[in-house]
Amino acid sequence: MITNNNLKAKSRVIGIGETVLDILFKDDQPLKAVPGGSTFNSIVSLGRAGVPCAMVTEVGDDHVGDIICRHLSENGVSTEYVCRHEQVKSHLSLAFLDENNDAQYAFYKDHAAVSLDGKLPLIAKGDVVLFGSFFAINPAIRPVVERLLLMAHKACAWLYYDINFRKNHIADLPNVWDNIAVNMRLADVVRGSVEDFGYLLGLHDGEAIYEKVSTYCNKLILTDGAGPIRVYTPRGCKSYPVQPIATVSTVGAGDNFNAGYIYAMMQGLKKEEQRIAMAQLWSQDVCQQIGNHISHELVNKLIHT
Repeated sequence: MITNNNLKAKSRVIGIGETVLDILFKDDQPLKAVPGGSTFNSIVSLGRAGVPCAMVTEVGDDHVGDIICRHLSENGVSTEYVCRHEQVKSHLSLAFLDENNDAQYAFYKDHAAVSLDGKLPLIAKGDVVLFGSFFAINPAIRPVVERLLLMAHKACAWLYYDINFRKNHIADLPNVWDNIAVNMRLADVVRGSVEDFGYLLGLHDGEAIYEKVSTYCNKLILTDGAGPIRVYTPRGCKSYPVQPIATVSTVGAGDNFNAGYIYAMMQGLKKEEQRIAMAQLWSQDVCQQIGNHISHELVNKLIHT
C-alpha cells in the first residue's frame, strides 16, 4: 500500500455497495475478468492511491469471493466488513463493449435478496461515506444501510451519494423512491448522470433535475457522458468541459470520477474546479485501459506531485 502523507491521517473512506466479478467482452469474446461494482471500483482506486478505505459489502464463500477479497487487500482496502455467505455463489456481471467501447450489462446472481449480517463499521467525524446504486436502496438490506447512513450523518461524516440508477430497476421505483429521497436528504453531495435522472425522474434538463434534487440536497454534480459536467448549488450552476479522449472501455468511468473527486477533497483541494479536474483525470485514466480502477502509472504520478 502506498502512503501519502498529504492525506488526513485519521480520515477514511467507507464504501457501501455491491460487489461482482466483471467479465468484459469485445466482439463477443472475453477480454478480462476483474472484481467490480460501482462503489467497489471507487474504493479500490482510492485504496490503490493510498487512501485508508474499508468496504461494506457481501460475497459468497466461493473462489470468486476469494478473488474479490484478495483484490481488496492487495489494494490496501480493509475486508473487515465484507460479509461472506456460506453455500452462496458470488455475483457475476458480463459487460459487452460496443463499437464506442460503452458497455451493456447482464447480471447473474445466485440469490435474489442480499443480506448484510456481518460486522459493521463505526463511522466517525471526518470519515467519508460513499454509497449508491440499487444496493443503497434495496429493501432487502435497507434497514442496515439506513442505520449506517444515519450514524454517519449524526457523526458529521461527509456523505457522497452516487445515484447510478439503471433502466432495469424502473419497475422497482414505487417501492424504493422513499429510500432514494432519504439518501439524498442525508447526502452532502448527490452525483448522477442525465441518463440516471431520465430513468429516475423522467427529466433530462439540468435545471429541472436540480429543482427536484434541491428539495433534498443542495449540491448536485450532473454528468452527461462526453458533455459538460455541471455542478449545481444554491449559488447557481458552473459548467466544466470534458476533454475528448479515445476510450478503450468506459466501464468504471463514473465510479472513478467519484473516487477522484473524493481524493481531491481529502487532499485539501477546496476549489470546485480542482476537484472536478481530479475527478476527470481519474475517469479518463480508467477509460484508456481494460480494467475498473486507476492505473499504477497514475498512482505514481499522484504520489510524486
